[in-house]
Amino acid sequence: MDVVSLLSELVSFETVNDPVKGMKPSKDCPKFIKDTLDSWGIESEIIEKDGYYAVYGEIGDGSPKVLFMAHFDVVPVNPEEWKTDPFKLTIEGDRAYGRGSADDKGNVASLMLALRDLVNEKLDGKVIFAFTGDEEIGGNMAMHIAEKLRDEGKLPTYMVNADGIGMKPIIRRRKGFSVEIRVKPEKTKAKGIVRERKFYVKTPVVETRHAAYFLPGVDTHPMIALSQFVRNFNVLAISLEGKFLKGNVVPSEVTLRYLDLGEGQEVEVDLGLTRLLRSIVPLVRAPIKPEKYSDYGVSITPNVYSFEGHHVIKLDIRAMSNSKEEIERTIQEIVEFNVPEAEVDIRTNEKAGYLFTDPQDRIVRVTIDILRELGEDAEPMEGPGASDSRYFTPYGVKAIDIGPKGGNIHGPNEYVEINSLKKMPMLYKRLAMEL
Repeated sequence: MDVVSLLSELVSFETVNDPVKGMKPSKDCPKFIKDTLDSWGIESEIIEKDGYYAVYGEIGDGSPKVLFMAHFDVVPVNPEEWKTDPFKLTIEGDRAYGRGSADDKGNVASLMLALRDLVNEKLDGKVIFAFTGDEEIGGNMAMHIAEKLRDEGKLPTYMVNADGIGMKPIIRRRKGFSVEIRVKPEKTKAKGIVRERKFYVKTPVVETRHAAYFLPGVDTHPMIALSQFVRNFNVLAISLEGKFLKGNVVPSEVTLRYLDLGEGQEVEVDLGLTRLLRSIVPLVRAPIKPEKYSDYGVSITPNVYSFEGHHVIKLDIRAMSNSKEEIERTIQEIVEFNVPEAEVDIRTNEKAGYLFTDPQDRIVRVTIDILRELGEDAEPMEGPGASDSRYFTPYGVKAIDIGPKGGNIHGPNEYVEINSLKKMPMLYKRLAMEL
């Protein structure tokens, strides 16, 4: 079995994580991974925690040297935006299209094949591997594995988190924070003309819906554009709908029903919703102070709106910071100026950190040397989004994230480049043997 055919099998499992719709991966995909590894003589076990699954195993003897990790869960899809079936791997030229092809089932397939070869090699130390099923909703399974290894005295020296893109070692990633702002409806009557306007996402350079990749000044976020419209034209909101998926996915479109004040019929409007929408522009420009340098600075995107008795907007914040207090203080100040009646809830996993590995560290240098021998012009880089490596770096584990070339992460028509993908099993095998 080669990496493309194995990836095809993995993509066919609809391992969507969507808490809003109550969707989570079943046991089918991890069972397939375990059964396949078993057929190659690799022992593993399925771990269950809070209804989510992971496949965990160890090969080799001695002190733990390196942990390889990848995830098999994927983000939701809007099928009408796809040109192919998102759960059927479709090959066009050097691209293989399918949900999870780049994030992250291409890496799952590559690691599995690397393990198939490594089980027959003489290893200088123990190699640990894990395939998790909840990375896209916070990665509690990775946190559980990190604590398990800590408690058992098995924390490795190095971690290769196979959850990257571009065939370059990712040595920096920001930490994620989730902010929920709730405001009660405040209905009143006003005269004017009822209108409707749609706002669309625009990503002219990098086609993606991943919130961490959103770049102000280049990309257009529909919720930010909507907020600017409400602020500048002094309209009153009636209702809001949109293609909202999850906290770290930019919605492709949103639709605002509003009242254009003036002569016309008397209509019920919502002042609470209006103030909340107006507050988005200052919120995404919050002056949050990071602890360390990041190529991407601090990014704030409003990706989810819902009505649950209250109007609720959820912000995705990425910053090279561990300070929930600093972020809470800054956001609260903006809310008090713009929506003083609103409630604010800020969440982050206190056990997670950010990734900040020295570019001269051995794991980085060895990775670059191998990539160059495989014909890749590689330099260390920063990744926009967070990943499961953040649960291991607080324990002193030296980590990188890496993965094949591809595109449209979290967006329609996600793909992986096949020639790049075919190099990944050898990269992972050599890292296990040379670190």
